[in-house]
Amino acid sequence: MSGEPDSDASPAGEQIHIPGPSLLPLLLAVGLTLALVGITTSLVLTGVGLVISIPVLVRWIRSARADVAELPPGH
Repeated sequence: MSGEPDSDASPAGEQIHIPGPSLLPLLLAVGLTLALVGITTSLVLTGVGLVISIPVLVRWIRSARADVAELPPGH
C-alpha cells in the first residue's frame, strides 16, 4: 500500500466500452432449452429450438464483432 496509482487502471479520460442491452442472450437460452428438452420429448421441439438458436447465435456473434471493430486501436 504505497499509495501509488494502479498501473492496470485505464488512463484518465478513456471511455469504458459496455455493450448495449439485448434480448439475444435470452432468446438463445430459450432456443437451446427447447432443443435440449426436445431431444427427450419430441423432434419437432428440437427443430423449433434449433430454428431459434442458430440465427440468434449468428446475429449475436455479428453484433459482438461489430462492437469490437468500433473500438479504438490498441484497446
